[in-house]
Amino acid sequence: MILDIFSLDGKTAIVTGANGGIGKSIARRFANYECNIVLCDLSLTDLEGFADELREKGAKVLVIQCDVTNRNEIKNVVNMTLEKFTSIDILVNNAGITSKRTAAEEFPLEVWQKIMDVNLTGVFLFTQEVGKVMLGQGSGSIINISSGASQQAVRGSLGYSVSKSGVNMLTKGFASEWAERGVRVNGVAPYYVETPILASIKETDKEFMDKVLSRSPMRRMGKPEEIAAGVVFLASDASSYMTGETISIDGGAQAMGI
Repeated sequence: MILDIFSLDGKTAIVTGANGGIGKSIARRFANYECNIVLCDLSLTDLEGFADELREKGAKVLVIQCDVTNRNEIKNVVNMTLEKFTSIDILVNNAGITSKRTAAEEFPLEVWQKIMDVNLTGVFLFTQEVGKVMLGQGSGSIINISSGASQQAVRGSLGYSVSKSGVNMLTKGFASEWAERGVRVNGVAPYYVETPILASIKETDKEFMDKVLSRSPMRRMGKPEEIAAGVVFLASDASSYMTGETISIDGGAQAMGI
């Protein structure tokens, strides 16, 4: 039996970037906690099939294509969600991109701009639009997926590191303005997580994986479901006195100094 303090029964959660490994794990956790779930992604490939998996667990699921850099498409997600479920209780800003490793002096402006548009402006826009609904309700929890790279500069990933650092400050900024109005905003900062993409790299690039594991006191990557567990905590009343925080779920990487 799920303790009442963690209960999300009947709440409605929007998950962006829902087609990725972490996004799917978050959605599965919400389904286990009897949430209504809205799955958003730029690509809907296989997403309807995943939605059917969640429906088999008894979840009510809505699938919507959305470009998080487009305010009109975000408004469409908000309107469709309210039409079907009448409220929005949880938003998980999970959509994000990275780029191939590039020296700082050679980092292309167009790549920099694209990363900022998706990772930072996308979080800003989605939080604004959903936040308006939550402020009207007087309640809501927003969780931003950040990264360990937001706190330690990763060589060759300047754009990604800066964008995720910005996400941390967006988290604090929205949280400080909305705390008295019932809306909480927090974040989760993972280290390397064994998504399908990284699982493939694990098999083909032993040198890279040796570097990753050498910087993790637990000597392993995280699992998507471990990140999802942190998101559920922040979405629930178990974290009711937390706002403006970005918690590291990283196997001790920040403690060690990545």
